[in-house]
Amino acid sequence: MLKGKTYLDHGGTTLYARSLVEKFSEDLVSNLYGNPHSASTPSTLAGDRVDEVRIRTLQFFNADPDHFDLIFASNATAAIKLVAESFRDYHESSESNKRQKGFWYGYHRDAHTSLIGIREFTHGSHFCFRDDEQVNRWFNSGGVIFRLYHARQIGLFAFPGQSNMTGRRLPLTWPAKLRSKKGAKIYTLLDAATLATTCSIDLRDKGAPDFTCVSFYKIFGFPNIGALIVRKEAGHMLQQRKYFGGGTVDIIIALDDTWHAKKDSSLHDELEDGTLPFHSIFALGHALDVHQQLFKSMSRISAHTAYLAKRLFRGISTLTHSNGLSVCRIYKDPEAIYGDPKTQGATIAFNVFDSVGTPIPFTEVEKLANINGIYIRAGGLCNPGGVANFLEFDASEMRAAFAAGHRCSRPLVVMQGRATGVVRVSLGAMSTLSDVNTFLTFLENNY
Repeated sequence: MLKGKTYLDHGGTTLYARSLVEKFSEDLVSNLYGNPHSASTPSTLAGDRVDEVRIRTLQFFNADPDHFDLIFASNATAAIKLVAESFRDYHESSESNKRQKGFWYGYHRDAHTSLIGIREFTHGSHFCFRDDEQVNRWFNSGGVIFRLYHARQIGLFAFPGQSNMTGRRLPLTWPAKLRSKKGAKIYTLLDAATLATTCSIDLRDKGAPDFTCVSFYKIFGFPNIGALIVRKEAGHMLQQRKYFGGGTVDIIIALDDTWHAKKDSSLHDELEDGTLPFHSIFALGHALDVHQQLFKSMSRISAHTAYLAKRLFRGISTLTHSNGLSVCRIYKDPEAIYGDPKTQGATIAFNVFDSVGTPIPFTEVEKLANINGIYIRAGGLCNPGGVANFLEFDASEMRAAFAAGHRCSRPLVVMQGRATGVVRVSLGAMSTLSDVNTFLTFLENNY
């Protein structure tokens, strides 16, 4: 697949291995699988395989099945939406909460659009933290600053493990700090979709998030499914969800009454609506095997990609025009250090400038790279907080850009002399030093 090509968009999806596809194909043509919602032999076989893969997936994240459950979803966004809908319904079902307008929601500036969307369920009771310092001030104040939640109000704090724009890795100690606050009713949601691509997610610690969402295509390239990993101690927050689908109830009365009884044997039985994408779950089992065979461990992937990202960062940051002006402006947080997997992932966000300091449209950089067989990503990257922060656009300017015709899918690439998006290069397990050198040569030859 990669002959004559350089793939540098592992933040979008990493690449699947040929052996993964072959093993999955052989499995399907060698076994007879039925819908797990049946008692036939093919269906029982399928159900047993789903249970096996669920446990193995929890183990991949070092999540003890006695303390965690895993709910399969179509992707990380679907997992996030499940949490949002459940919190809304929990609030509406609780008599003690009805005096409040909604549950409180806090989220970090680096949040992906899918995390930000939760705020629409809160009736205005939400807050975006501008930086880590604000988060820590909130912790230390007991939540009394920034017009935050009432003492009796249920709350949810969400943050990405890694910015999908800059690759900066956020503190994973926050859930433990929140849980240590006596009387607090704030739960934590970790968006690990980007982080899990090149970093081990270890949920053994008592400070693990209450809810963790992942997308498996970002880790393995295939299959296209995701999951929500839930601390069982926090599982009750999902059990008041009003909607039910096939497979999540024990009995339903449809005529003459509207009574039903939900399954209560496990969280996943209660929350996985309809027939699971069981073939994709089988593929996930093979993905776990192949990933271990090829790369041995996530720690090796983390070290490998950190090394490559450091080389790429140094190469990009030292490119200059003949007059001494830098070719690229890299967007990074001061605390993020390339080469240090604790603070920085294998992602670089930047813009290219000409010799007089004018930004070259990020769309043009992406197009030219594509012509040269180099595949990157450019734009706002579904990270509006990061764009506003690093490209220095305030709310009024963003509204003005929209009025002028700017759209995420059809951007006005330069507004008021500033780029409205960035170029992003992201590395993965199968990236090589040759990939790094190829991209640096591309920048040097063209800009």
